[in-house]
Amino acid sequence: MYRVWNFLASYSLLLIFGALAALVWANLDVIAPVAGNPHYWADTYHNFVEFVIWDHAPIGHWHAAHIAASDPTFADLVAGGAEVLTDAEGHEYVLGEGYRTLTFHYLVNDILMAFFFGIAAKEVWEAVILENGSLRGKKAATPLFATAGGMFGPIAVYLGLAAVLGSETYNAVANGWAIPTATDIAFSYLVGRIVFGAGHPAVRFLLLLAIADDAAGLIILAIFYPSGELAPEWLLLSVGAAVGVFLLANWLPRRMDRGKQDRPNSTWVREVLGFWPYALAGALSWYGFMMSGLHPALGLLPVVPAIPHADRAFGIFAAAEEHLTDLLNHIEHGLKYPVEVVLFFFGLLNAGVQFSSMGAATWLVLAGLLIGKPIGIFLFGWIAAVPLKLGMPQGMRLVDLVVIGFVAAIGFTVSLFVASVAFGPGEVQDAAKMGALLSFFAAVAAIAAGKITRVEKHEL
Repeated sequence: MYRVWNFLASYSLLLIFGALAALVWANLDVIAPVAGNPHYWADTYHNFVEFVIWDHAPIGHWHAAHIAASDPTFADLVAGGAEVLTDAEGHEYVLGEGYRTLTFHYLVNDILMAFFFGIAAKEVWEAVILENGSLRGKKAATPLFATAGGMFGPIAVYLGLAAVLGSETYNAVANGWAIPTATDIAFSYLVGRIVFGAGHPAVRFLLLLAIADDAAGLIILAIFYPSGELAPEWLLLSVGAAVGVFLLANWLPRRMDRGKQDRPNSTWVREVLGFWPYALAGALSWYGFMMSGLHPALGLLPVVPAIPHADRAFGIFAAAEEHLTDLLNHIEHGLKYPVEVVLFFFGLLNAGVQFSSMGAATWLVLAGLLIGKPIGIFLFGWIAAVPLKLGMPQGMRLVDLVVIGFVAAIGFTVSLFVASVAFGPGEVQDAAKMGALLSFFAAVAAIAAGKITRVEKHEL
């Protein structure tokens, strides 16, 4: 438990502090109103979030320039083949050359959060590629089925209830279907150990599920939530950077060291160049993602497999991980404190929603998590274990899948992130974020479910 708490203290407590500070700040108009300006504190918060660091920057939010019909260049652009569009008020315009603006929000969500997703990708990559990886072989089959249920269940509940609420509500919230599919790996693991005990096989099952859920979440973000118009040719830059750094800084030195016991070339690359070739490749890959229209926070993912890694992994919460000296683990350890700060600002910039903003999206996200997750995980886990005869880990009951479903319903970090990209700033986004924040109540539901189903704790 000390190791788990240490992980949470490192990666999650600052996130919570940032989220709580944002909630207080955004609701100060109720707590400490300013005479004559009922939205004073809310305005200061949003001005802080959207503070412009660099206007007309090479990176940042894309703004398409609208050239009105009254502009002298309008006729020339139309003659050149530009499409004439009409705004909500019936005014004609064409799109001219746009520009980018680097804001504080973009810096944190789109640039710095790439390091957080890079660490998540490292855990997924090791779980899949290493011989003893947790997502390899038959042992991962039932958890992977349960993971699928833990995604389809929330989607079905979210969209189904939205459809029941009417077409107007459905159209407003439909794009947020992926918000309740997320599982916060750190908090879920902590609650799982509280409910089942550290030695229960359900805890390892839960960790496998959470890692697979992270992998699926990264795929969903890349495919369904692009940050702009898709220009897939730019992904060649990302792939080229990853392949290039693997060949030049990894494969080539090893090939040159064949038959040389002291491995001089590989040693020189490691000691002199260190992580810099991979940092450069990461920067190029990130830029390729931004220009391609995919969310740039995923920009480091192609480079992670190219970094030299250990021949085994002990697990995300294992103390032995700290003693691995391969470059991939070395980079992860080096990012530890910077990512703590990034998560604090992520919470501060994304959790500032007013309590009055709770609406349909709030309850749909919560229903997807608290109803869809347990039902989906139990149903798909049962299909894998019984009809498909893939079995359950020794010492686990089928009913334990329901409890795992409640534990996995803690969305928080990734749910907040998806909410911020699924909807533009406004009431629906704020309502969805409130649902992600309130998913902490899944911990209470999990503890209650453990009592009701008479979970027998297994301590180490």
